Amino acid sequence: MLLAASAGEDVFRAILQGTPPGAVFALIALGFVLTYKTSGVFNLAFGAQAYISAAMFFTARVEWGWGIVPSVVLSVFLLAPLLGLVLERLIFRHLRTASAVSKLVVTIGLSVALPNLFDLVVGFQPVAGRTPVGIVADGADVFYDPFGTYAFSRNELMSIGVAVVGMALLAALFRFSAIGLAMRAVVESPRMTELNGIRADRISAFAWALSSVFAGLAGVLIAPRFNTLVAPDFFNLVVVAIAAAAIGRLVSLPRALAGGLGLGIFIALFDTFLPRWSDDLTWLQPFQDNLTPSMPFVVLFGVLVLWPSIRRARDAGDPLAGVDPPPPSLVAASRSARLTLATRLFGVAFLGVAGFVLFVRGDAVWLFLVTQAVVLATIYLSITVLTGFAGQISLCQGSFAAIGAFTVYQLANRYDASVLVATLAGGAIAAGVGALLSLPVRRLGGIWVAIATLAFAFFFDAVMVKFSWVGGGTLFQGTRVPRPTLGPWDFADDKAFLVLALVVFVLVSLAVIQIREGTIGRTLRALRGSELAAESIGISPARARLAAFSISAFIAGIGGGMLAMHQENVNYGNNFAPFAALFWLVLVVSLGARTVEGAAQAGAAFSLFDAVILRGALFGWILRSPERIPGIFPISPKWRFVLFGLSCIQFARHPEGLVEHGKRRAMLRAETRLARKRPPASPPDPVAEAPVRTEEPVG
Repeated sequence: MLLAASAGEDVFRAILQGTPPGAVFALIALGFVLTYKTSGVFNLAFGAQAYISAAMFFTARVEWGWGIVPSVVLSVFLLAPLLGLVLERLIFRHLRTASAVSKLVVTIGLSVALPNLFDLVVGFQPVAGRTPVGIVADGADVFYDPFGTYAFSRNELMSIGVAVVGMALLAALFRFSAIGLAMRAVVESPRMTELNGIRADRISAFAWALSSVFAGLAGVLIAPRFNTLVAPDFFNLVVVAIAAAAIGRLVSLPRALAGGLGLGIFIALFDTFLPRWSDDLTWLQPFQDNLTPSMPFVVLFGVLVLWPSIRRARDAGDPLAGVDPPPPSLVAASRSARLTLATRLFGVAFLGVAGFVLFVRGDAVWLFLVTQAVVLATIYLSITVLTGFAGQISLCQGSFAAIGAFTVYQLANRYDASVLVATLAGGAIAAGVGALLSLPVRRLGGIWVAIATLAFAFFFDAVMVKFSWVGGGTLFQGTRVPRPTLGPWDFADDKAFLVLALVVFVLVSLAVIQIREGTIGRTLRALRGSELAAESIGISPARARLAAFSISAFIAGIGGGMLAMHQENVNYGNNFAPFAALFWLVLVVSLGARTVEGAAQAGAAFSLFDAVILRGALFGWILRSPERIPGIFPISPKWRFVLFGLSCIQFARHPEGLVEHGKRRAMLRAETRLARKRPPASPPDPVAEAPVRTEEPVG
């Protein structure tokens, strides 16, 4: 009896302990559901919006000395809806008829750009160890213990109350008001809504302002849970809350609330009883150390894969979307042979001159940057295969690349294996992991594939990296990786390694081109165009997705091994962490996910943009002296994330990417000029071309 009473008390305490964080998860899930129900957008930028309001509240309350009420009014009820209106007016109003995947890519770009833009405009600088304040006086210091088991802080009680009240108000809005019905109609088809006399623009603007108020309120309530106010923490918490929103398929407010509370309570129960079981069962100790921090991501992945309604869900399309023109073909397939030859000759000449200058006059810094650009371009080719060819959004490419890097580290250091052989082995292991990952997500569609891969990326980050046979104790002993040696060539020399990186990139590029032009490429393009249509002609979407994930993961693993060799260290946190790897996708889809040129220019942009543009090296070259660089340089490196993050908006308008779009415009101008220079064709001579009539003799 005593044992049962003790267990019951522990369960009750865990329920009380899990309710406050569950309320936080529920609050974010409600914001997700609100945004998705009113705009059809799975808003991964929700965390960025929450961060902006939290940082604004902290600035007004602490640095400016404002009171709680004016700080809340400014950050939640003025700045947050204004930000929502700006996003709707400038971005999402033009993307209402775009696909759900296109909208997801745009929100990923915004999640990267908005926090950095706010920091630059306001001048906000997070201070490590400086805990943000809450919206309740002494919220973290005053506690209430109504049951004599667990003491709630004022901040926790406020989170619970706001989550319950918010759910009730939103449910009443959608169930009993005309504007709630109109918002749902705009999601289904803004064109048909307009035909019924409803102003879709105004309804969408109101919906975004309301959802942004929820994001701002969530931000100021969540901020006291962190020791430092930084954007990645908000993004990580949003990923956890996606599991609660997914339980209701992003449309059910009560299920989102119940899912958030249930997730918090389940994690509390898990943390309460697993340590006790591991004391008696020693084989559970590794699970306690590694599975506990990743439990939210395991739950998210399990919900996506096992929840029947999600497996059967498909993205809703606009019934009038059929009037839209098909996406344009690649420029290389439509330009003339003469222009193609001129373009290739110019490219070869430019690369030859740039390479000659680099090898003759380049210092160690420029050799490092250019080599990094080439290696990253190799990794980005994995996105070309999966996103550009197959139309699938994977948010775990950083994990695949990290598998290749860690394999090189493990084989080279533990088994004294050849680094080049270890790189191939890393690619093979990454391909196997990609194939295994494609199996549980094969029945998912649209944005759910992206969310599942994001859950895997955070699981890999929270669990797998900590194992000695994977990460090798990255926090304590480092992950040193040697440069390879092949016969008489020692690639420890930076110039020699640059040549090796170029060779690998060229070989992978040729393989990607062959895949694009072959049967696999055509199958993946059919899958990207319409999965249902592809299945109707005998294509297996599951097999096509398995091939795409395997090939993409192999390329990413090869690139990850090359990056580790280049930096002579894995550097997991800087190179492959989930939030950092999101910027890879932003770059590639912005510049061009369907071509090798897009991947190459994305690698150059990531590595060289800061040095060439933001640090003013380009002006130094033009003015022929570094001393003449204008005083406005160097510009903050945060502008790189802002500019490329916002450029991701063009993905929905130009799915081929900015590089391909620019090439098409340049081709049209060049073709026009060539047509003007050609001599006009002489009109045909009617006498010369008249048919000769011959008469047969009579009789």
